[in-house]
Amino acid sequence: MPAQNNRHSRLRIGLIDFEPLRVAGFESVFDNDANVDVVATDPSGALGDDDLQMVLLGLHNPSDSFELLARLKGARPKLKLIVMGSETDDETIISAIGAGAKGYLEETATPEQVRQCIEVVDSGSIWAPRRVLSAFVDRMLHASEKPVLRHGFKFTERERAVLRLLVAARSNREIAEALGIEERTVKAYVARLMRKVGVENRIALSIHAASRSLAPDSEKS
Repeated sequence: MPAQNNRHSRLRIGLIDFEPLRVAGFESVFDNDANVDVVATDPSGALGDDDLQMVLLGLHNPSDSFELLARLKGARPKLKLIVMGSETDDETIISAIGAGAKGYLEETATPEQVRQCIEVVDSGSIWAPRRVLSAFVDRMLHASEKPVLRHGFKFTERERAVLRLLVAARSNREIAEALGIEERTVKAYVARLMRKVGVENRIALSIHAASRSLAPDSEKS
């Protein structure tokens, strides 16, 4: 079940550029989830719907879709964007993320993968194949000339465990289950890690962890 971190009691997801059959398929995935509301819309509708928190965009023409991603992101920075398409090459997926998408789903994704993607993106992380995330991290590191992260700190074993799962694009709930702790405890760890590393969000924290091999030195909890 996606986390609800705002004033809305339901996660409202807009579907753009999907055929009616595909829309019906998405609706069926969340039929039994009272916390998710799926609606078909268009770019104008997405920009005008203040209750919309997430958008799934069908990728048909990459250049047009990336332009729309940038437009939506520019007009509504907090809107979480996911792209779904048949393209599976790394460059297309990296371009989608670079244009503002927080997730990339293949058209062959199973209902469970769709639910996992929604939950991961809603929690603030990126959903994409791990090989693509690794390439994206590498590209970001080489593109930036200014150091944006603090160095010389140590991670506890528990913090390292949380970081490993963040890099694997796990949601707070999944991390809690894997480590045998409460979800609110995971949130506290993530917040503490962001302060320690000097970043402002989970994505930057995941990038730090992936790019620095989880900081080899640790201290006891």
